[in-house]
Amino acid sequence: MRAVDIIIRKRDGYALTREEIAHFVTGVTEGSLPDYQASALLMAIVVRGMSSEETAWLTEAMVDSGIRVDLGDIDGVKVDKHSTGGVGDKTSLIVAPVAAACGLLVPMMSGRGLGHTGGTLDKLEAIPGFRVDLSLEQMKAALATVGCAMLGQTAQIAPADKKLYALRDVTGTVESIALISASIMSKKIAEGIDALVLDVKTGSGGFMKTEADSRRLAESLVSIGNASGVKTEAVITAMDSPLGRAVGNALEVIECIEVLKGGGPADLIAVSVELTARMLVLGRIAPDKDDAERRVRAAIQSGAALERLGRIIENQGGDRRVIDEASRFPTAAERHVVKASRTGFITRLDAEGVGRASVALGAGRDRVEDTVDPAVGLLVLRKPGDQVSAGEPLLEIHYRDGARLEAALALARAAIAIDDRPAPALPVLASEVV
Repeated sequence: MRAVDIIIRKRDGYALTREEIAHFVTGVTEGSLPDYQASALLMAIVVRGMSSEETAWLTEAMVDSGIRVDLGDIDGVKVDKHSTGGVGDKTSLIVAPVAAACGLLVPMMSGRGLGHTGGTLDKLEAIPGFRVDLSLEQMKAALATVGCAMLGQTAQIAPADKKLYALRDVTGTVESIALISASIMSKKIAEGIDALVLDVKTGSGGFMKTEADSRRLAESLVSIGNASGVKTEAVITAMDSPLGRAVGNALEVIECIEVLKGGGPADLIAVSVELTARMLVLGRIAPDKDDAERRVRAAIQSGAALERLGRIIENQGGDRRVIDEASRFPTAAERHVVKASRTGFITRLDAEGVGRASVALGAGRDRVEDTVDPAVGLLVLRKPGDQVSAGEPLLEIHYRDGARLEAALALARAAIAIDDRPAPALPVLASEVV
């Protein structure tokens, strides 16, 4: 079987066979397929698309490129949550400890930020001493001890995905429902979970810019998960403006702690409660969503979720004192306030623009090898729908470097629109796919 023949078949619009897809993935994993041929097939897939059957076969081959984790020796239902990525998208740090406090086991393999979107691993590493590079045995020990492990993808889990992801990032082949679906679900199926709740972002700050595309992605992900024996649900949530008020790694962790103490922004609370409640129902902790939501709120109000976060931090080498002493987080000494240019209503706070501003400050990365500054970022002081006066503070920028500040300011100002009349309010929870 020649790789060039597979490329030509997909280029010409034909469906690939299971064997052809497996041959392609094996070549990528073993390194026998040159990057230029892998990239050519990726582009053909983006242009021509894949059927649901092809996408399922691609996912299967990527799972089989590594090991499937067996968590059967640990009693309890294993449920994960995954977001397709956004700006200020910090729900994992709320969802994981709440779900664990409610009795679920949460093996959460996460990624790093890339482009304008943030990454859970970068946020966790803003906690002094926190280790995300756990082995599979350490992950199992964490689940048995504190009910949760938050870690990066190990080399044994879907190694084909790591190689394909790196190629997609530099070849303009990220925005494909088939490729995104296979990338996400291969890792989730391989990690040995019983159930999965997906947070599919829609809007300027997500990969899918329209709700129609987001729904197609959600349906693809749910179909693959359920067909693979992982009970899967998806919720489509808004990402036209940042979630919550903090954008930047340490700032976002501080905001999550605020939520677990009973405070925090309403939109962040709403999404976190929705996702965690669905996890509890799928994990058979709660009989229905109303009961699950009561359990979630009780875990927060009682302090059980906050206490569980402290145990998770301590178990993975972090300094749990950050929960009550925010000064222990890395901090940027300099502040700059972006003020309203006129009186009116905020009609737009573009998530992608704010995300790119945070990257310009050093909070994210444009390339995989870039380093991240955990201290820098932005605080959103006023949100879309708010009425403001000229000169009123809108954003507070935390920075270290003046040149980076100037680049971030241009992006942040361009992300804001103020008009005489308010724009229609968009729901945070766009819709659900079950």
